[in-house]
Amino acid sequence: MKGIVFREFIDMVESQFSLETANAIIQLSSLSTHGAYTTVGTYPHQEMVDLVGNLSAHTGQSVPDLLRHFGRHLFGRFVEIHPNFTNAFTDVFSLLNALEHTIHVDVNKLYRDTELPTFSYEQDDQQQMVFVYRSRRNMADFAHGLIEGCIAHFKEGITIQRADLPPLDDEAQTRFTLVRAAHGQARQKPAALPLQMHSHHCRRKACHRPAARPC
Repeated sequence: MKGIVFREFIDMVESQFSLETANAIIQLSSLSTHGAYTTVGTYPHQEMVDLVGNLSAHTGQSVPDLLRHFGRHLFGRFVEIHPNFTNAFTDVFSLLNALEHTIHVDVNKLYRDTELPTFSYEQDDQQQMVFVYRSRRNMADFAHGLIEGCIAHFKEGITIQRADLPPLDDEAQTRFTLVRAAHGQARQKPAALPLQMHSHHCRRKACHRPAARPC
Protein backbone atom coordinates (compact mmCIF):
# COMPACT_ATOMS: atom_id res chain seq x y z
CA MET A 1 0.00 0.00 0.00
CA LYS A 2 1.34 3.43 -0.93
CA GLY A 3 2.59 5.80 1.73
CA ILE A 4 0.22 8.57 0.67
CA VAL A 5 -2.71 6.47 1.95
CA PHE A 6 -1.02 5.96 5.33
CA ARG A 7 -0.17 9.63 5.63
CA GLU A 8 -3.70 10.71 4.81
CA PHE A 9 -5.10 8.25 7.33
CA ILE A 10 -2.85 9.51 10.15
CA ASP A 11 -3.57 13.13 9.22
CA MET A 12 -7.31 12.37 9.33
CA VAL A 13 -6.99 10.83 12.79
CA GLU A 14 -5.01 13.86 14.02
CA SER A 15 -7.53 16.38 12.68
CA GLN A 16 -10.80 14.54 13.34
CA PHE A 17 -9.98 12.69 16.56
CA SER A 18 -6.85 14.14 18.19
CA LEU A 19 -3.07 14.21 17.93
CA GLU A 20 -2.95 12.12 21.10
CA THR A 21 -5.14 9.46 19.45
CA ALA A 22 -2.90 9.36 16.38
CA ASN A 23 0.20 8.93 18.54
CA ALA A 24 -1.50 6.23 20.61
CA ILE A 25 -2.46 4.04 17.65
CA ILE A 26 1.01 4.47 16.13
CA GLN A 27 2.59 3.29 19.37
CA LEU A 28 0.22 0.31 19.57
CA SER A 29 0.75 -0.78 15.95
CA SER A 30 3.65 -2.73 14.51
CA LEU A 31 4.86 -0.21 11.94
CA SER A 32 8.05 -0.49 9.91
CA THR A 33 8.44 3.30 9.87
CA HIS A 34 7.09 4.15 13.34
CA GLY A 35 4.53 6.32 11.56
CA ALA A 36 6.89 8.28 9.28
CA TYR A 37 5.58 7.36 5.81
CA THR A 38 6.78 8.87 2.56
CA THR A 39 4.18 9.61 -0.10
CA VAL A 40 5.65 7.38 -2.82
CA GLY A 41 6.92 4.60 -0.54
CA THR A 42 5.29 1.17 -0.50
CA TYR A 43 4.42 -0.43 2.84
CA PRO A 44 2.72 -3.63 4.03
CA HIS A 45 -1.06 -3.60 3.95
CA GLN A 46 -1.03 -5.26 7.40
CA GLU A 47 0.17 -1.96 8.86
CA MET A 48 -3.07 -0.29 7.78
CA VAL A 49 -5.02 -3.19 9.27
CA ASP A 50 -3.19 -2.64 12.56
CA LEU A 51 -3.79 1.13 12.54
CA VAL A 52 -7.50 0.85 11.82
CA GLY A 53 -7.95 -1.96 14.32
CA ASN A 54 -6.22 0.03 17.05
CA LEU A 55 -8.25 3.13 16.18
CA SER A 56 -11.40 1.03 16.52
CA ALA A 57 -10.28 -0.26 19.92
CA HIS A 58 -9.29 3.25 21.04
CA THR A 59 -12.52 4.98 19.95
CA GLY A 60 -15.16 2.26 20.13
CA GLN A 61 -16.09 2.81 16.46
CA SER A 62 -16.36 -0.31 14.29
CA VAL A 63 -13.68 -1.11 11.71
CA PRO A 64 -16.17 -1.03 8.78
CA ASP A 65 -17.47 2.39 9.85
CA LEU A 66 -13.94 3.77 10.19
CA LEU A 67 -12.91 2.42 6.78
CA ARG A 68 -15.99 3.93 5.12
CA HIS A 69 -15.35 7.25 6.83
CA PHE A 70 -11.71 7.19 5.69
CA GLY A 71 -12.81 6.40 2.13
CA ARG A 72 -15.10 9.43 2.07
CA HIS A 73 -12.32 11.58 3.52
CA LEU A 74 -9.69 10.29 1.09
CA PHE A 75 -11.83 10.92 -1.98
CA GLY A 76 -12.14 14.55 -0.93
CA ARG A 77 -8.40 14.76 -0.43
CA PHE A 78 -7.71 13.25 -3.85
CA VAL A 79 -9.95 15.91 -5.40
CA GLU A 80 -7.73 18.53 -3.74
CA ILE A 81 -4.40 16.84 -4.52
CA HIS A 82 -5.19 15.59 -8.04
CA PRO A 83 -8.11 17.66 -9.35
CA ASN A 84 -7.45 16.45 -12.90
CA PHE A 85 -8.75 13.01 -11.86
CA THR A 86 -12.23 14.44 -11.26
CA ASN A 87 -12.36 17.56 -13.44
CA ALA A 88 -12.52 15.42 -16.56
CA PHE A 89 -15.86 13.92 -15.49
CA THR A 90 -19.32 15.37 -15.08
CA ASP A 91 -21.01 12.76 -12.90
CA VAL A 92 -20.52 9.72 -10.71
CA PHE A 93 -21.19 7.08 -13.36
CA SER A 94 -18.74 8.52 -15.87
CA LEU A 95 -15.95 8.64 -13.27
CA LEU A 96 -16.56 5.14 -11.92
CA ASN A 97 -16.77 3.75 -15.44
CA ALA A 98 -13.28 5.14 -16.11
CA LEU A 99 -11.65 3.62 -13.03
CA GLU A 100 -10.31 0.43 -14.54
CA HIS A 101 -8.88 1.66 -17.86
CA THR A 102 -8.21 5.36 -17.33
CA ILE A 103 -7.88 6.53 -13.73
CA HIS A 104 -5.98 3.50 -12.44
CA VAL A 105 -3.59 3.76 -15.40
CA ASP A 106 -2.83 7.35 -14.40
CA VAL A 107 -2.49 6.39 -10.73
CA ASN A 108 0.10 3.77 -11.63
CA LYS A 109 2.10 6.41 -13.48
CA LEU A 110 2.15 8.65 -10.40
CA TYR A 111 2.61 5.94 -7.77
CA ARG A 112 4.56 3.03 -9.22
CA ASP A 113 4.15 -0.50 -7.83
CA THR A 114 0.66 0.34 -6.65
CA GLU A 115 -1.53 -2.73 -6.15
CA LEU A 116 -4.99 -1.58 -7.14
CA PRO A 117 -8.31 -3.41 -6.99
CA THR A 118 -10.03 -4.43 -10.21
CA PHE A 119 -13.55 -3.63 -11.38
CA SER A 120 -15.77 -5.55 -13.78
CA TYR A 121 -18.89 -3.79 -15.04
CA GLU A 122 -22.16 -5.68 -15.34
CA GLN A 123 -24.52 -2.83 -16.15
CA ASP A 124 -24.05 0.83 -16.99
CA ASP A 125 -26.92 3.01 -18.15
CA GLN A 126 -28.39 6.36 -17.24
CA GLN A 127 -30.22 5.11 -14.14
CA GLN A 128 -28.18 2.22 -12.80
CA MET A 129 -24.58 1.02 -12.62
CA VAL A 130 -23.57 -2.43 -11.41
CA PHE A 131 -19.95 -3.48 -10.95
CA VAL A 132 -17.92 -6.01 -8.98
CA TYR A 133 -14.98 -4.90 -6.86
CA ARG A 134 -12.16 -7.44 -6.46
CA SER A 135 -9.12 -7.17 -4.23
CA ARG A 136 -6.76 -9.41 -2.25
CA ARG A 137 -6.92 -6.88 0.57
CA ASN A 138 -10.64 -7.22 1.27
CA MET A 139 -11.15 -3.44 1.59
CA ALA A 140 -14.73 -3.26 0.33
CA ASP A 141 -15.71 -0.98 3.22
CA PHE A 142 -12.99 1.47 2.16
CA ALA A 143 -14.17 1.25 -1.47
CA HIS A 144 -17.74 1.88 -0.27
CA GLY A 145 -16.58 5.07 1.43
CA LEU A 146 -14.75 6.22 -1.69
CA ILE A 147 -17.94 5.75 -3.71
CA GLU A 148 -19.88 7.75 -1.11
CA GLY A 149 -17.24 10.47 -1.36
CA CYS A 150 -17.63 10.49 -5.13
CA ILE A 151 -21.42 10.83 -4.84
CA ALA A 152 -21.02 13.69 -2.36
CA HIS A 153 -18.54 15.43 -4.66
CA PHE A 154 -20.90 15.41 -7.63
CA LYS A 155 -23.95 16.13 -5.42
CA GLU A 156 -26.02 13.41 -7.05
CA GLY A 157 -29.02 11.52 -5.72
CA ILE A 158 -27.68 7.97 -5.83
CA THR A 159 -28.35 5.01 -3.54
CA ILE A 160 -25.80 2.23 -2.99
CA GLN A 161 -26.71 -1.43 -2.67
CA ARG A 162 -23.95 -3.84 -1.74
CA ALA A 163 -23.62 -7.63 -1.80
CA ASP A 164 -20.53 -9.52 -0.65
CA LEU A 165 -19.77 -12.43 -3.01
CA PRO A 166 -17.76 -15.63 -2.46
CA PRO A 167 -13.98 -15.14 -2.89
CA LEU A 168 -12.48 -15.92 -6.30
CA ASP A 169 -8.80 -16.89 -6.70
CA ASP A 170 -7.95 -15.54 -3.21
CA GLU A 171 -9.64 -12.23 -4.00
CA ALA A 172 -12.55 -10.81 -2.02
CA GLN A 173 -15.49 -9.79 -4.22
CA THR A 174 -18.26 -7.29 -3.62
CA ARG A 175 -21.00 -6.25 -6.02
CA PHE A 176 -22.03 -2.61 -5.87
CA THR A 177 -25.30 -1.47 -7.41
CA LEU A 178 -25.74 2.29 -7.78
CA VAL A 179 -29.21 3.59 -8.60
CA ARG A 180 -30.01 7.20 -9.46
CA ALA A 181 -32.90 8.59 -7.45
CA ALA A 182 -36.09 9.54 -9.26
CA HIS A 183 -36.35 13.22 -10.15
CA GLY A 184 -37.12 15.23 -7.04
CA GLN A 185 -36.27 12.42 -4.62
CA ALA A 186 -34.02 13.37 -1.71
CA ARG A 187 -30.37 12.51 -1.96
CA GLN A 188 -29.14 9.58 0.15
CA LYS A 189 -26.62 10.69 2.74
CA PRO A 190 -24.07 8.33 4.29
CA ALA A 191 -24.45 7.77 8.00
CA ALA A 192 -22.32 10.23 9.92
CA LEU A 193 -19.60 8.69 12.04
CA PRO A 194 -19.81 9.95 15.64
CA LEU A 195 -16.21 11.09 15.77
CA GLN A 196 -14.55 11.83 19.07
CA MET A 197 -13.26 15.35 18.61
CA HIS A 198 -10.60 16.67 20.93
CA SER A 199 -8.51 19.81 21.06
CA HIS A 200 -4.81 19.34 20.43
CA HIS A 201 -3.17 20.11 23.77
CA CYS A 202 0.01 18.27 22.85
CA ARG A 203 2.71 20.19 21.03
CA ARG A 204 4.17 18.17 18.14
CA LYS A 205 7.74 18.32 19.47
CA ALA A 206 6.56 16.68 22.70
CA CYS A 207 4.80 13.78 20.96
CA HIS A 208 6.25 10.41 20.05
CA ARG A 209 5.41 10.45 16.34
CA PRO A 210 8.55 11.19 14.25
CA ALA A 211 8.27 13.80 11.51
CA ALA A 212 7.72 12.34 8.06
CA ARG A 213 10.53 12.86 5.61
CA PRO A 214 9.80 15.26 2.74
CA CYS A 215 9.06 13.56 -0.53
